[in-house]
Amino acid sequence: MSTDTAPGASRATLDLVTAAWRTQSVYAAAKLGLPDLIAAGHTGAPDIARAAGADEDAVRRLLRLLVRLDVFTWDEDGGYRNTPVGDLLRERPGSLRDVCLLYGEEFYQAWGHVIETARTGRPGFEEAYGQSLVSYLRDDADAAKRFQRVMQAQADNFAFDAVPREIDFSADRHVVDIAGGSGRLLSTVLATVPGARGTLLDLEHTIPIARAYLEGTVGGDRATLVAGDMFSTPFPGEADTYLLSRVLGDWSDDECVRLLGNVREAMGKHSRLVVIELVVQDGHAGLLAPLWDLHLMVVNGGHQRTFGEYTELAARSGLSVQRSVHLPMEATALVLTPAG
Repeated sequence: MSTDTAPGASRATLDLVTAAWRTQSVYAAAKLGLPDLIAAGHTGAPDIARAAGADEDAVRRLLRLLVRLDVFTWDEDGGYRNTPVGDLLRERPGSLRDVCLLYGEEFYQAWGHVIETARTGRPGFEEAYGQSLVSYLRDDADAAKRFQRVMQAQADNFAFDAVPREIDFSADRHVVDIAGGSGRLLSTVLATVPGARGTLLDLEHTIPIARAYLEGTVGGDRATLVAGDMFSTPFPGEADTYLLSRVLGDWSDDECVRLLGNVREAMGKHSRLVVIELVVQDGHAGLLAPLWDLHLMVVNGGHQRTFGEYTELAARSGLSVQRSVHLPMEATALVLTPAG
């Protein structure tokens, strides 16, 4: 007699507990460069294995699984081919290969300590690496560059291109992006407002990446780049719009209030602050936000918040939430203005 409490419960449980096998299989393909080798014309398993410098039997078995996961296709005449998923794992601009490597290496190691996080509240990343994610990236220049490439690649997932479609920037003359990373969001906004200029503030190691991206998109003369800590470096005063994208989730409530308070001090009466985050909802609506919420706790002690929690942070900082805008991929833009 089946012990399932509901039809399919056993299969659903097995899919959940073996999910990490899928993650690491996709990671192995990206790390070995299999999608690039296939794109270059290596379509048979023996040829792919030789080109990758890997064991033929292991590669054949890996490829067989990845066909089931829709990373590759296979037929007897043509051998292996990339699917759109496989193409996204190739080493080229706009791909998600760096995302796959980060999640398969550093973040996978951090999640290996999730039980310590659950018991102590301490990030699993610190258990795995003996230091915080921020200090790890500060100490390892290659990891920092890879992390910034990941953030840039994930920009599409957070629908930056949708921001100027949903929020009107046409009257803006000065836009300040705080912790602006690669410059993707600022560039997207400035591209829609030819008469506006921008300021991007972030840590020193991110500035060359942002400079290169802005020079290649809207032009380096459109934005001023400031290297500094967002908690201690003064923000330009009375800009039209301040941007905080995927920042608050990394910090505690008190640190968020401190940061938002600093933005409030810089704002003029006409200014606004646009916060982009995943907003957690109660019940069954939305999967990415609670997933990301736990992930942030594991990697750096951060968390995503509910709409009510963001409203409370704003009120503690002298701000009020004027409206919220739904973006693709479960993202939300909150538009905040000075209270009173």
